[in-house]
Amino acid sequence: MRKGLELAFTAVLCLCPPMILAQAGEQLRTLVINGQLGEAALLQMNDKMYIDLQRLAQISKGAISYEGNRIVVDLRCASSPSHWKSGEEEQAANRLFSREFIKAGIEEIALMREWASTLANAIQNGYPIAENWIADHRAQAQSGLTIASTAISTDADRDALQLLRRELENVQAWSNMLLASRKSLDTAKYALSPDTLRSDPLSQKIVSCAHYLGQMLASGSYQENSSCH
Repeated sequence: MRKGLELAFTAVLCLCPPMILAQAGEQLRTLVINGQLGEAALLQMNDKMYIDLQRLAQISKGAISYEGNRIVVDLRCASSPSHWKSGEEEQAANRLFSREFIKAGIEEIALMREWASTLANAIQNGYPIAENWIADHRAQAQSGLTIASTAISTDADRDALQLLRRELENVQAWSNMLLASRKSLDTAKYALSPDTLRSDPLSQKIVSCAHYLGQMLASGSYQENSSCH
């Protein structure tokens, strides 16, 4: 957060840590202000150092304006250190999900689960399956993924979206496989033994990934796991 400074003089010294001096006896110095590096001329008088105010503002990516006999300076280095975030803190914040994405992600998982479970129930019980019925489930799941993509605001959201997309691709592939089996009259094995459908590798992968995604979203932070890879 920036903090505006009102200065009543045309020159001011603002040396925000850390500052690196290239060589002690030279006028030209290298300043590092909050990670912003630049060259500036320093003048030492009576044990005090002075720097050109305009140059200081340029290095710190700040701003300077004039209001009558006042000079208003806005410097990033003027922020209180308590408001600065370390690299570790920023990285940790980026591993958290936004509230909007959590809501959209959970809804997307529910849509995919409804698609998969309803189709599995129909296959196991020999119910007729209409192409438009499958198309409706597919469209709803794709729409849910689009909504989740618009809710992205952190790195964690972005990474989790890739897992949701991969899960949707697997559900789609599994649905296509079952429909192909239905057309070839090869679904009797699923009706005779419910375990046959549950033990299918792709079916197990879908269930495992959905379980992991649900737990991860509920935790509020992204965590690496092989379930969806």
